[in-house]
Amino acid sequence: MSRWRISAGLCLLAAGLAIAQTSDRSDGLPPPFEPKAAAPPDKSEMPPEEDKTDAPKVYSFNPVQSQSDVAIGNEYFRKGNYTAAASRYEDATKWNDGNAVAWRSLGEAQEKKSNAKAARAAYQKYLELSPDAKDAAEIKKRLAKLKG
Repeated sequence: MSRWRISAGLCLLAAGLAIAQTSDRSDGLPPPFEPKAAAPPDKSEMPPEEDKTDAPKVYSFNPVQSQSDVAIGNEYFRKGNYTAAASRYEDATKWNDGNAVAWRSLGEAQEKKSNAKAARAAYQKYLELSPDAKDAAEIKKRLAKLKG
C-alpha cells in the first residue's frame, strides 16, 4: 500500500473515533439529523398574493359597472347563453340594487333556464322597483304563470 492510502485511512479512522466519542449512541453513529422547528413566517415579510383571481369580488355601488354588466348580459342572452347572461345580470344587481332593468333581465334569463324560484324573486324585485312600468302587466302574468 502506498503512503497516501495509509494516511487517508488513518484520517478517516480518527474522524470516526472522534464522532463516536462525542455521540451518546452506543452504536458509534452520529445522532440523527433533527431540523429545528421554524417559527411561523411574519405576514408582513411575505410577498403579496400574485393570483388575484382567487380573491372574492367586492361589490360597492357602481351604476356604470351595473349598466355594463347588463349590456354584456344582453349579448349573452341574444346568443342563447342564458347561464352566462344570468351571471352578468346578477353581478349588475350587486353593483346597483336599484337597477330595475337588471332585475327584469335576470328574471327572463332564469325563466329561460327553467329556474322558476329565482325568476319569481327577480320579477318581484323588478315590480317592487318599477310598479308603474310599461310591462308591469306582462310581468304580473309571468309571475302568475310561474306560481301555478
